Order: sequence, then C-alpha cells, then structure tokens
Amino acid sequence: MKRPGGIYKCSRWLISLALGFYFRRIERFHPERVPVAGPVLFASNHPNSLTDPFVIGVSVPRKVNFVATVQLFRFRPVKWLLTHCGVIPINRIKDDPKAMRSVMDTFEACFRVLERGEAVAIFPEGITHDDPQLKEIKTGAARMALELEHRHDGRLGLQIVPVGLTFSAKEVYRSDALVNFGGPIRVADFMSGYAERRKECITRLTAEIERRIQALMLHLPQLEHARVIDAVKRLYFERLQVGQDIVQEPVTPRAEELLLARRIVEGVEHIYRTQPERAAAFAVRLDRYERRLARLRISDEALARAPAGGFLTGRTYGLALLAFLGFPVAVYGWAHRLIPGLLVEWSVARFGETKTRRAAISTARIIAGILAFGFCYGLFIVGCHAWFGLPVSFWYALSLPVASLAAFYYWRAAQQLAAGVRHALILFRAPFVVGRLASMRDALVAEIESARADVRRELPLPR
Repeated sequence: MKRPGGIYKCSRWLISLALGFYFRRIERFHPERVPVAGPVLFASNHPNSLTDPFVIGVSVPRKVNFVATVQLFRFRPVKWLLTHCGVIPINRIKDDPKAMRSVMDTFEACFRVLERGEAVAIFPEGITHDDPQLKEIKTGAARMALELEHRHDGRLGLQIVPVGLTFSAKEVYRSDALVNFGGPIRVADFMSGYAERRKECITRLTAEIERRIQALMLHLPQLEHARVIDAVKRLYFERLQVGQDIVQEPVTPRAEELLLARRIVEGVEHIYRTQPERAAAFAVRLDRYERRLARLRISDEALARAPAGGFLTGRTYGLALLAFLGFPVAVYGWAHRLIPGLLVEWSVARFGETKTRRAAISTARIIAGILAFGFCYGLFIVGCHAWFGLPVSFWYALSLPVASLAAFYYWRAAQQLAAGVRHALILFRAPFVVGRLASMRDALVAEIESARADVRRELPLPR
C-alpha cells in the first residue's frame, strides 16, 4: 500500500483545520472498522456536497482517493495538486461527449488505484441533496467492486466500508457532524455465480450497501412526519438521555444522540402505523402549542426552565458576567473578522448554489473561509511584522483564530442573554399565559411518555 505523500498530508491538515473552524465537533464512530491496509471502497450517503469527501478524508489515517470531473485538471498547477491529493479524473458526458466511451472509463480509473491497495470513496446515491432521506442507491458501486474482484478471481481482497454521514445543521456555522463507519463488506462473498448471474449479484450487493448505509444514518421513512419527530426530540430528548437504557455501549456524545434519535424515529413511525388517530391528535396539539410559542416569541427551551424559577436563572446571570468580561476580546475578534467575514458572505451569495441547495452552503463557506481568512489574516500579520517585529507578530498571529472564535461565541451568548431578559419581561407581564403554555408542554411530554411505554411493549427495543 502506498503511503500518503507530503502534499496529501499537508492538504489534509489544512482541510482538517478548516473543518475544525466550521464545525463545532466532528465525531468518528467506530473508525476501527476501517481496514488499515488493502483495497477499500468507501460507500457513503451524500447530504453535504463537497464537504462530504472532506469529512471522510480527514476521518481516517490512510489515504482516500476521490473522483472528480476532468474539467478541474485542465489547468496544469491545479492538475498537479489534485493528482498528489488523490483526486481521480473522470470524464462525464457533459464534460466531453466525444471522449466519453462508457462508464467503464470511470471504473478503470478507480481500478488502477484499488489494485495498488489504496482506498477510493464514492457516493452511490449519485447526487447530493438537502433532505435527510437516503436516496435510491445506484448500482455503480456494486458493479465496480464485483467487476474488479472478478478480474482477480476473487483473490484481490476488496472490501466495501459503508459510511453514514449525519449533520446536525449543515448550513449553520459551528454545528456538529458525525461520521459513522460500518463493518466492512467482503466483495468476494457476493461473487458466487457472478459469471452467469451478474445482474443478480449486483442487485444483491447493492441492496446490502443500501441497508448498511441506511443503518448508519438518521433515516426518516416519512418526510411528512419529520416535524413531529423534531418536536419529540426537542421536548423529550433530555429526559431520554438522563434515563436512557437504549445505548448499552460506550459511545461519544454525538453518536449517542444519533442512536437515541433513531429510536425516536422508529417510535414515531410505529405510532403513525398502529395508531394514526393518536398521532394526528398529537400533531394538532403540537401545532397549537408551537403557534402560541411563536406568538409570544418564547423558545421551548426557555419555557422548560420557567416553572423551576423563572427565566432569569443562574445561567442568565452567568451570561451577563461573561458579556461584561468578554467584551474587549469580542471587539478585538470582530474587528479582525469583519472584512474576511463580509468576503465569505459575498462569495457564498455570488458563487454558491445556496438558493436552490442547502447542501452547498457549508462547502461554499469552508472554501471561501479558507481563502478570505487566510488572505486577510496573512495581510494583517505581515503588516504587524513590518511595524513591530517578530515577537509581537508571532503572538498576534496566534491570537487571531482564538479571538475570532471567541467573538462568535460572545455574539451567540449575548443573543441568549437578550432572549432570557425578554422572556423574563414576558413572564412578569403575562404569568398566566406562560403558565398555560407550560401546562400544554407538560401534557405533550406526558403523551410522549405514554406512547413510549406502548412502543416499548410492542417493539423489540433493547432494554
């Protein structure tokens, strides 16, 4: 197996740094399932455009190759960089119809990499998309894997590693991401009768890939139920975490959230199937509750704290102290991120497909952020060095990313403080209305608890 070169390692480090600034955390669940050597084909869902290969690439220690349009390789310096970064050029019909002979051209490019014992990542859905549904899996991944293994009489040892990508809010800065690796699929296990029954073998392997990916992500079978599922998570998730007996193995917080959220999805879908009238009645009560919250501009989180002692809790006073102490650092950070931040927003609006695809927002922000912040901060550091010399410019350079993140969190904390004060005023002026809302919330939570007990009796959920 060829080891990653210095250019690949440097590029991965830079991308990892950029992802670390954009996402609050990227958690890897079961990375030990990824083979450390030998040919591997990563097959993943594709919810977040170009960010998806970035996230997969920085989540495993071995080199991962990706396919990209040959159009990117026409500029010689870019071609040199992409080649050393493990990007495989493919020609699509819309790139050059005359040069496109068959889909096997794409396969051959990947075959050469896999035969060297390296890893290739593909997205068998074929497209990136905004909704959390897993789109229909195309047969390309299975066809590629079986054809290559067939050429080597089943002795190449090719494995397919399914990957489930889940983003808490992919278009929101400082959100979370989870990379969930599944157990490897030995392609040779699906080779029986391949020479005579190719289509059957391809269909069987494709179904297995789809089943494995779906099991690794938060899949919503009914999109019209998504609102109810989100509400159940919002109203009941903390209680489920405190008293949970579903997750029985030590996992990271984000992975635990995914597993618990999947159980919520299964429970809501079960109620919709077995007791549709009950589900519909809950949706009506939920709609009434949320409309009243919106009318008073109160969040569900704030309302949940109100009965225990009002909105001005110790957390609110803590935010006020933080706002006072952190103000100078926040001003320093915002002064330096103003220009690059405006450049990022302009670039996203100008070049990103954000009006039609939310999946493109994070990719546009990450790429624009690398360029805008790298260029502007570089100019600031050069200017500081010219005026004050090396010691000052060194510490100045270290302060910029820290102050930038501090400014972002300061603004978010200030918004929470303002919301807490506004909620306290509402509670003071309309305590009976807030009390009625709290009673409605308690009734919804009680209904969720009752439905959960029914689901636990009827579904074989782990206890």
